[in-house]
Amino acid sequence: MNEPSTSRTAIVGARIFDGTFWHDDSALLIEDGKIKAIQPVAELEPDIKTVDAGGGMVVPGFIDLQVNGGGGVLLNEDQSVEGLRQMCSAHAKFGTTSLLPTLITDTYETTRAAVEAGKQASAQRVPGFLGLHLEGPHLSIARKGAHDPKLIRPMEEKDIELMLSCKGAFGAMMITIAPENVTVDQVRRLADAGFMVSLGHTEAGYETAKQYAKAGIRTVTHLFNAQSPLAHREPGMVGTALDTGSLYAGMICDGVHVHPAAMGIALRAKRGPGKIFIVTDAMSPIGTDMTSFTLNGREILRQNGRLTLADGTLAGADIDMISSIRLVHRELGLPVEEALRMASTYPAEAAWLSERKGALRPGLDADFVLLTDGLQMKSTWIDGQKVHQE
Repeated sequence: MNEPSTSRTAIVGARIFDGTFWHDDSALLIEDGKIKAIQPVAELEPDIKTVDAGGGMVVPGFIDLQVNGGGGVLLNEDQSVEGLRQMCSAHAKFGTTSLLPTLITDTYETTRAAVEAGKQASAQRVPGFLGLHLEGPHLSIARKGAHDPKLIRPMEEKDIELMLSCKGAFGAMMITIAPENVTVDQVRRLADAGFMVSLGHTEAGYETAKQYAKAGIRTVTHLFNAQSPLAHREPGMVGTALDTGSLYAGMICDGVHVHPAAMGIALRAKRGPGKIFIVTDAMSPIGTDMTSFTLNGREILRQNGRLTLADGTLAGADIDMISSIRLVHRELGLPVEEALRMASTYPAEAAWLSERKGALRPGLDADFVLLTDGLQMKSTWIDGQKVHQE
């Protein structure tokens, strides 16, 4: 028996971007946490519950595959379900409806604690929690960035077993590694298990990176940062990411980690079908007025839109997803539709989530954001429920 029409909700009063096309004078129909349809307002059943968006636009919810913290919480410092819940809530205020809390290089014990907290958060269906991103500790010391070199080490069997224990527990899981400390066979095992294995924090050159891509590497972590650059005789990790069609690549679009001109060059150069998508690489201060915080016992300073160690090394980013979208739209002149896809459709594709998220199509999760025409936040919805209102 069909559900009565009164159990459905229709979002009206705004243009709707489904990830590909715009719909005017239409309603977004939600039923049981899923998108039911996009249909003309004139065809709505008279007794259906409606929510007037009051102008602006309805767009797919944003997906962030690299989030170290938010709302005053840093995963490296707080491996708890409540900490994960607070991170997800903080980023929902900026339109992120799905995220991968990210643990950067730490001890095995801390990693295990993060995994256990993630499993609990997934079982409890914490709104916005998608899974985990383990960024290290199996990286290159030469390209460590803000990662603690004392904690960087080769991947061992116990690490693989811990990661394999997550199979089926999360909607998605991402693992950033460097060839310096992880073998091709280890990558193949993780990729065969269905994880997004990503190259990052590495000196690996073009040939090595291509070899790892063939073994199952799916993505490249924060393109340009902490990796071998593009040069005319050695294309490096950057060249591999742009030249290899199967690879997706995250990019921090804060204008600090990557110059806007370099962003534009990369977007024009990227060979598909793999795409470049936005990640925030956000730290705990997002959504707060914090001016400093601690990572692995080291103070990180927040000044003028930058997060740095005392020596000036960048340590994550001080930006949210809607601000990143505005930057690529305004600074790069990217069409608003493409800027929105970089924050929704493309990360969903990279994470094999296109049948669940990343667009507003019938059957997909009802994760969406209401924005003004000027790309300012109005409200955020996850599974058809409003979780934030400006």
